[in-house]
Formats: sequence, C-alpha cells, structure tokens
Amino acid sequence: MMIDLKKDPYGKYNGNELEYVSQVLNSDNRKDNELPWTQRFEKKFCEVMGVQYAVTCNSGTSGLHSAIVAAGVQPGDEVICPGLAVIMDAYAIIHANGVPVFTDVNRNTQTIDPEDIEKKITSKTKAIIVVSLQGLPADMDPIMKIADKNKLVVIEDSAQTMLGKYRGRLAGTLGHIGVFSFENKKHITSGSEGGMIVTDDEHLAKRARKFAGIGYKHLTSTTGRTSLALSTVQDPNYERFDSIGLNYRMNEVSAAVGLAQLERVEVLVERRREVAALFREAVGKCSWLVEQNIPEHYVHSHYTFSVQYFGNEALGLSWKEFYNRYLEMGGDGFYSACKVLYLEPFLKEFEINGSRYNRGLCPIAEEIQPRIMQFKTNYRNLDVAKQKAQILKNLISSLS
Repeated sequence: MMIDLKKDPYGKYNGNELEYVSQVLNSDNRKDNELPWTQRFEKKFCEVMGVQYAVTCNSGTSGLHSAIVAAGVQPGDEVICPGLAVIMDAYAIIHANGVPVFTDVNRNTQTIDPEDIEKKITSKTKAIIVVSLQGLPADMDPIMKIADKNKLVVIEDSAQTMLGKYRGRLAGTLGHIGVFSFENKKHITSGSEGGMIVTDDEHLAKRARKFAGIGYKHLTSTTGRTSLALSTVQDPNYERFDSIGLNYRMNEVSAAVGLAQLERVEVLVERRREVAALFREAVGKCSWLVEQNIPEHYVHSHYTFSVQYFGNEALGLSWKEFYNRYLEMGGDGFYSACKVLYLEPFLKEFEINGSRYNRGLCPIAEEIQPRIMQFKTNYRNLDVAKQKAQILKNLISSLS
C-alpha cells in the first residue's frame, strides 16, 4: 500500500500504519521469505540514519540500559552524564551497576559542556552519555576527542532528536552508540513506547542485541532471530543462553507502526520546525524570553521550542504566573525542564561510595533549569499552532 498524499500528510497515523498493522495481525499476509517487522524497521532505520547496525527495543530507556551494558560498564564504573537531562539517563546507569557522575551544561545551548566532562574524568570513568536536549545536538567533536584520549565509550541519548544535525552529520550517529525513543510524543512513534539502538561497531551491536534479547546465544549484530533447524533446538541438551540479558525486545505491531512513521519522518520533523519558527517569531526580540541558542552548523529538530525566562527580574512576574496568564488567554501551556537529576527526591537520598549528591555539582544547570520554558511543537494543524503562537505574542506585548 502506498501513502495517500491526498490525506493530511501531517496527521499522526496518516501513512501506512493501519495497513502494516493489519498485515502483522493477519499472518496470511506475510510471505515465508519476508523479514520480521522488527528487522524491516531496523533495516530502514539504518538506511535513514546512515549506520551499519540498528537494534529495536521496547523503549528508549531500555535502549539506554542496553547501550550502557554493551559499552562494558561494570559495577563501580563511572558514567558521565549531564545534570540537565531526564532521569532515565541516571536510572539506566544505576541499573547497570554504574555510578552516575553529573556534568554541567553550556548556559546558552543547554547541552553538556565538554570542558566540564574533562574535569570529571577519573580512573574509574568508563563511558559518557551526551543528550541532544530538546532536539539540539551536543558539541560532539571535542567530546569525541576527549573520549578517544581517555578510551571512553560515548553514548548518545537522542530520545528528543530526529534528523538533527551537527556539522552536517546526523545526531545519534556521532558517538560510538546512539539511542532513539519512539514514545508517543516523540518525532516519530511506534504507537506508544519503543526505541532503537544504532552503531557502526559490530561488537557493540551484538552486545546490545543480546542484552536486550534475554541473552540468547545465537543472536548477532544484525539478526534478531535464529535460523537454526527445529531439530537442533528441539533437544533437551540444546543450550540457549550464554549471557545475562533482559526482555527488552520490540513487538511486531510496534515495529510495523514505527516503520510506517519512518517512511514519513522528514515530513513529520519539518512540521516541528515550522511550528518552532512560529514561536520564534512570536518571541521576536523579547529581552526576557531567550531562545535556546542554535550554533552555526547545527540543525535543530525541535522536540520543543525552548526558551529561558527572565521575567522574574524584568517584570516581577514568576514563571508560574506567566504560565497561568498564557493559559488564561487560551494558550496550551508549556513544559518546564525536568529538575536537575541529582536534585530529584530519589537521587538526593542515593548514596555512592558512602556519599550523597549535593546541590552545587552543576551550578549552570541548577541556575537555568528553573528558567526554561518548552513550548510544544507537535501540532498537526498549523492553524492551531499559529493561534497559540499569536497568543504568546499578545501576552508578551501586554507585558512589555
């Protein structure tokens, strides 16, 4: 079935999603020589991202966990990650028995600061997680130089990025291993939850697939199932597992939805950029709403349109008061940045080698996090997005 371009190309499931799911549910529609939907999704993702290996998983979080294990993190090993991120980065490190080491961010781009990475490296450091925050890639060239010098594995958390670029190269493919999310609000979705691990390293791909696939002995870097004869498997002496793993596998229905979404990925990402442009125009030259800086040679994929709010100082109006006024005028509201990771309740009480994380570890992240406003960009109807951006513009005008 071909995509019907007469339908709204920006509709959430206006591609081949229903057709592909129908084929999954009706086994008669699948030929014997056709690949499973998970492998079709992986193959297409490799083509789009320009990588050699892709591994489907059931969430971005499970993908992070698998990538950290694939990187060889052992109990007590340190993994550097930005303090301004999402809690899953820290949780995945902890679940892999690693130690999160939090690094500060650049005040303007809000992404991890390479200089602070270098300061935080110790003899126990094994890997670095970098986050393309809100769709903006991190400054990868200096990070990769630091990693190469110290023999560290770089894991890109690209959950909020799709087709974002750094110096002409796609975010998520710049480190040693990258992880994408297909949760429902992301650029593309696999229906609800889902993820993809990508790499050009065969060893990392195999380790990630085996961990995400319950440790099955015969899994490879490219194959999610075995082609062994049934007579081999149907034997009481057959040994199935040669490593420890978890069941992080993606199901066929999710893979079918994800594949259909991927066929329209450029259209879906471009709509996000169009919406971001509307909010950019609304903010204009407002001195107390400062957009996340997009350096030259970067391409933002705009999971959200992010600004820092300085209205407390300029207007005497708190973040929440501004939020409430936007709602009262008909706006949709907007998101705040997640709390700096080590200031979340669980991590505040979490002990590493007998000590706890304290305020002051990442002063810039702590300073800018309460200022950040993230306006949604996943409007399917551009007219609605224009209305919301105009409301923001009117609110700014009324306060200036």
